Amino acid sequence: MQFSIQREALLKPLQQVVGVVERRQTLPVLANLLVKVADGKLSLTGTDLEVEMVATTAAEKLADGEITIPARKLFDIVRALPDGARIDLKLNGDRVALNAGRSRFTLTTLPASEFPTVDEIELVEKVSLPEEALRDLMERTSFAMANQDVRYYLNGMLLDLQEHTLRCVATDGHRLAMKETELQSSVSTRRQIIIPRKGVNELVGLLETGDGQVELEFGRNHLRVRRGDVVFTSKLIDGRFPDYEAVIPLGADKTATLDREVLRGALQRAAILSNEKYRGVRLELSPGKLRIVAHNPEQEEAVEEVEAETHVSDLAVGFNVGYLLDALAALRGDKARLSLRDAQSSCLVQEHDNEHARHVIMPLRL
Repeated sequence: MQFSIQREALLKPLQQVVGVVERRQTLPVLANLLVKVADGKLSLTGTDLEVEMVATTAAEKLADGEITIPARKLFDIVRALPDGARIDLKLNGDRVALNAGRSRFTLTTLPASEFPTVDEIELVEKVSLPEEALRDLMERTSFAMANQDVRYYLNGMLLDLQEHTLRCVATDGHRLAMKETELQSSVSTRRQIIIPRKGVNELVGLLETGDGQVELEFGRNHLRVRRGDVVFTSKLIDGRFPDYEAVIPLGADKTATLDREVLRGALQRAAILSNEKYRGVRLELSPGKLRIVAHNPEQEEAVEEVEAETHVSDLAVGFNVGYLLDALAALRGDKARLSLRDAQSSCLVQEHDNEHARHVIMPLRL
């Protein structure tokens, strides 16, 4: 096996796949990338047995073959080479020689036969949507995923594929984030899958803004995303996601519309004197304004008043200020709308003129 390639042409696919490789591995071969030359193309594959990323690129002076090479070392070498360097890589026995100008490197290898790859997935549904739309869905909901929760199905993101829409939903049991987009074509059967946190983070890092399209292939145990010369595959979490629609407060008719940045600034200032453990703030609604109050065990207090378009009076509810700030950061536009049902209800945080993105925050008792 051998190939010749410009540094920049190799660096981009390396960056895409090397993030999948964990620094600490149970199997030595998982610290390596599978480097394969076949059918006139060079492909690089990284996996941690949960997520797999395959990037393909063009190269020259190709000789077919495959081998696994230490991922971090290869990436660090290529990144450290000067711009425009021509890289020649060749397999000699159980070593690979990498030459670039006056630089020479020899790396150990492991046989390609030891490298685990994902077999063909059992396809049950396939949809196409703009890459930018999928990135937006995941970016604006992923922050609400749980982290190492014993309810393992919360440590990931739900993709809810319905007739004409795709929804991304994440919750940690204290707050929920949901965003949906219209599909260009309809599907016959509703499908729900849960992508693990690692898969979500890698996919968000892979997707870019622009006018490209991505294909989502829903399998029984895997999700596969095809984007240009990159194929991303993730195992799914085997579990039942909570009935998230039941969490969205119905009849939340007590609303307040505020300037989003003004509200964020007021919450950030109030948070300074909130209880470090619970981070609670009390929202007090009265006609034309929202009052934000924070206390801490040292008997310190912060009070902020913000102008609000509301006719609600004498309603006070406590919330985790960090959750409120996360929800506001995920919104777009200048205005935010807070909707409540009563003093014990959760808070629905939305953009003023967009029903496709919803954030629900459970109340705190202050």
